[in-house]
Amino acid sequence: MKLREIKDNLLEDRTFKGIVYGVLGTLAVEFIILLTIFAFRSMPDASEREIRRMERKELRQGRREFKAMEMSRERTAESGSRESSDTSVPDGKAGEINAGSQDADVYEYNIPISEYRKEEGSIRRGEFFSTLMTRLGASQSDIYALDAKSKRVFDMRQIRVGNHYHAYYIPGEPDTLAYVVYEKDNLSYVVFSLRDSLSVNVFEKDIVRETGYVEVEIKYSLWQDIIDAGAPALLAISLADIYAWSIDFFGLQKGDSFKAVYEKTMCDGEILDVERVLYAEFRHGGDTFKAYWFDNGSGNYYWNEKGESMRKAFLRAPLSYTRISSGFTYSRRHPITRKVRPHTGIDYAAPAGTEVMSIGDGVVVYKGYKRAEGNMVKIKHNSVYTSAYLHLSRYGKGLNVGDRVRQGQVIGYVGSTGYSTGPHLDFRIWKNGTPINPLKMESPPAEPLAESDMQAFRLSMTESERAAARFLAHKALIRAACSINH
Repeated sequence: MKLREIKDNLLEDRTFKGIVYGVLGTLAVEFIILLTIFAFRSMPDASEREIRRMERKELRQGRREFKAMEMSRERTAESGSRESSDTSVPDGKAGEINAGSQDADVYEYNIPISEYRKEEGSIRRGEFFSTLMTRLGASQSDIYALDAKSKRVFDMRQIRVGNHYHAYYIPGEPDTLAYVVYEKDNLSYVVFSLRDSLSVNVFEKDIVRETGYVEVEIKYSLWQDIIDAGAPALLAISLADIYAWSIDFFGLQKGDSFKAVYEKTMCDGEILDVERVLYAEFRHGGDTFKAYWFDNGSGNYYWNEKGESMRKAFLRAPLSYTRISSGFTYSRRHPITRKVRPHTGIDYAAPAGTEVMSIGDGVVVYKGYKRAEGNMVKIKHNSVYTSAYLHLSRYGKGLNVGDRVRQGQVIGYVGSTGYSTGPHLDFRIWKNGTPINPLKMESPPAEPLAESDMQAFRLSMTESERAAARFLAHKALIRAACSINH
């Protein structure tokens, strides 16, 4: 009796009724929504079908446009930025159609390689353009037409033995020659097209500039040790030029070392040149020589940390290929006369014919032959210094007494004239009329940087040192990773 009364009371309560009806209504709405979603998913409406149809249409249109673009690019490559018979590529640049700008997996020398069969080789001895093309399968009429079209583009006589070529064939029975690419040099290539429109185009390869870093300890020679360290051999030439006034590279010793940050240009993975050394630090004979690249518009590019030019008034040595066979002394037994007498110079042993350069600007005050000295040239550099070059085989072309010579100018060639037992250069220096040891001569620096340039120079110097630090840090991380892996 009591339960029925409670039930009747609850039903009469309006709040309770509202809650019950609200829950039932919500469940009903959700059920209808689920049914609607199920119905729409099982049978797409017209709008959805239209969207899908438009997407398929746009995809087909995009494919057609892409194909048209590729065909247009191929025609551009055949007619080229440099037309085969009457126009040329501006500045010889291939621009966006260069091989390097295409996907390497799809294009090669601007040719879609997936469509062709490729053969490659080198120009044989005695082979000409006509014989090469005949061997590759070109018809005589096509060879004649390509030769005519190349007149303003590429001189066929420039084809050289050993240079590489690449031939591309359209697969078939038999295969049809479509393109021939000739590697003109490290920087450019020639494309001969034998498609519907015969053409000859010259393109330049992509050149990449990279920054490198190397640390080397001298064990054998500057040249060999740089190569062993994995750096380009051309770096040795750059360093020799930078430090020509500071370090005698013929007197390097084991334990000497250097580090350098440098810029190199590369093409197809090969190093073309070392453009410049941004920063170098050379440790030699207990001293440290730093050099920084900075352009102040004077034509002089390398300076020490004080802003003083690395270029001195004199070169440290008058020739580039040499070893010291006899030093500066006041008591040497002469190899011919057998008498003990002073030898106030440095003997540099070198092959006969090696170029001998003036160590600095000056005026030729003597050119001639003496009994003991042989052929000799003497140069007065200023009111203090005079240099002499003995035992020459011959003199520099057109050199005469009274001529003004420049630093590095060839004034003669190594020989064995006069009292000499073999090819060598006897090099001598006088300071205020007194002979001095050329290896110990202190040369005054050239004009230093102006105070107005010092702030920019210090910023450049700091950035170069930071570049070296970044390379060192990267190398340390690699070593740490390797040690962990092992």
